[in-house]
Amino acid sequence: MTVAAGRKTDRAVSTGHGNRPDFLSPAAGVAYEPTFVEALEPALPNIAKYGIKVAVNAGGSDTKLLYGIVRKLISEKGLKLNVAWIEGDEVLEALKEARASKKSEFENICTGEVLDDWKFEPIYAQCYLGGLGIAAAFEKGADIVLCGRVSDASPVIGAAYWWHRWTRSDLHQLANAFVAGHLIECSNYVCGGNYTGFKSLEDRGWDNIGYPIAEISSEGRVIITKQRGSGGEVSVGTCSSQLLYEIQGPWYYNSDVTAVLDDLWFEQLSTDRVALHGVKSSPPPPTTKVGITAKGGYQAEMHWFLVGLDVPSKARMLEAQIRRALKPYSHRFSVLKFTLNGSSPEDPQDQNSATVDFRVFAQAPQEEDLSPLKFFRPIADLIMQGYPGATFHLDFRQALPKPIFEYYVTLLPQSSVHHTVHPPIGAPFEIPQPTETKAYPTQQPTQPITNPAVTMSSFGPMTRGPLGWVVHARSGDKGSNANVGFWVRHRDEWDWLRGLLSVQKVQELLGAEYKGKQIVSSPSFSCLLTYATRFQSGKDNTDDNAGSLRASKPIRCAFSTPRPSRQGSQLFEHI
Repeated sequence: MTVAAGRKTDRAVSTGHGNRPDFLSPAAGVAYEPTFVEALEPALPNIAKYGIKVAVNAGGSDTKLLYGIVRKLISEKGLKLNVAWIEGDEVLEALKEARASKKSEFENICTGEVLDDWKFEPIYAQCYLGGLGIAAAFEKGADIVLCGRVSDASPVIGAAYWWHRWTRSDLHQLANAFVAGHLIECSNYVCGGNYTGFKSLEDRGWDNIGYPIAEISSEGRVIITKQRGSGGEVSVGTCSSQLLYEIQGPWYYNSDVTAVLDDLWFEQLSTDRVALHGVKSSPPPPTTKVGITAKGGYQAEMHWFLVGLDVPSKARMLEAQIRRALKPYSHRFSVLKFTLNGSSPEDPQDQNSATVDFRVFAQAPQEEDLSPLKFFRPIADLIMQGYPGATFHLDFRQALPKPIFEYYVTLLPQSSVHHTVHPPIGAPFEIPQPTETKAYPTQQPTQPITNPAVTMSSFGPMTRGPLGWVVHARSGDKGSNANVGFWVRHRDEWDWLRGLLSVQKVQELLGAEYKGKQIVSSPSFSCLLTYATRFQSGKDNTDDNAGSLRASKPIRCAFSTPRPSRQGSQLFEHI
């Protein structure tokens, strides 16, 4: 989001509404997700042939521009496909108005900071929208619905809402569709990607992990499966992993519904078929989350390679030389970090295994502060007085200053958002805000020690080893906080895990990486064959690399029952 916002507000090259930029070219500067165009183009004939419906949040921060490009692609292929687009997620003006009138202090939901104390100037603000605009666009005849910052699960919510003719009061169904959307929103993840149980997938096609399918009934029953013949697996383990991704606690918010997860559990029905159970529902909150983007300055980095013996001593020598060489300029830096990445084994078998990366990273308010003469050149010129075997990375592009963006997360009343649908035919129209909402506490429930307490000595003799011998884990992040969820497969392991892990133990495990940020532990929730607990911490935005975008990947969302009183496809693509 921050990268797209920066591109839109500070675009150096105009692409034009009718031109297709080269998505590999940094000069393209587009603020939508360009790889979506690459994925969509070859699929268009089949989308038209089989009546497939497409809902996508690839609009990023320029959905209207993406709309023009998609329309042009369809016209070039001579196809008859109706395209709609959604707006209303851009809320900088609403935020400025509310800020000027003192309607809100816009407290950061991660740090507690108020916006007036933020040292950066907002250039863009984008909020999360729900799925009902997508549903309305399909109802108006759209085949493809293009969105910007809808929530990741909103395309699934919107498609299911339209297909099953749900209403806003069908909170149970909406909550289950919401969790289904969360489970498949990261594409291959729920089929074994980014899964700590990955070793079990070696003989299950881990070289070609498949894409997931969510089957959603009119009653809200959900089954997660995947493409036939593809690798990986859909299991209680992979679903548990994806469930814990970015979950902040038992209350999971969306503009359309709140899903309550404390009694959620999974059931393995058969190979690659997992049923979702126990999701409860509650009204949506009266607010929606807003991400505010600001220019944060510039960053640059260089990498050196240290090989063989005495790596720590070589690193100290190099750091001392670099600090001295940068001394005339480093007072202008806001960050200067030296990091040793990796380690050399005691008896390395070759030079590659004996090599450790040494990273020099800097940030500064102005581009000139990190110009090549003030960062790259002083560091590179040390080569002849360096440690034995001194070598720096010969790709110098990262050593050139590039812009960075800061990100601030707060809340905005849904009543301040103009969620608007631009249908294929006819005038744009707004989606009404929910009439029934519920205010929730600012913070999720937390407890430093899992209750009831467990005595670790009751498990007998202990053997020291990696936590991953027994425990699976999955991390995620939202704005300025990061979370990690832990889960195990058996009841006796669960009792041990909840006795072992606490806020204090997580601080201990973080070691030198723990910088004093607040850590909270959410009350645990159990799943069939899976027992989970979750910790989250404030995330330091320093050293974030906001210069790349994750490529969009195709995800299918199939509904298991025909739509009432409607002829058409039962297959939806969420890319």
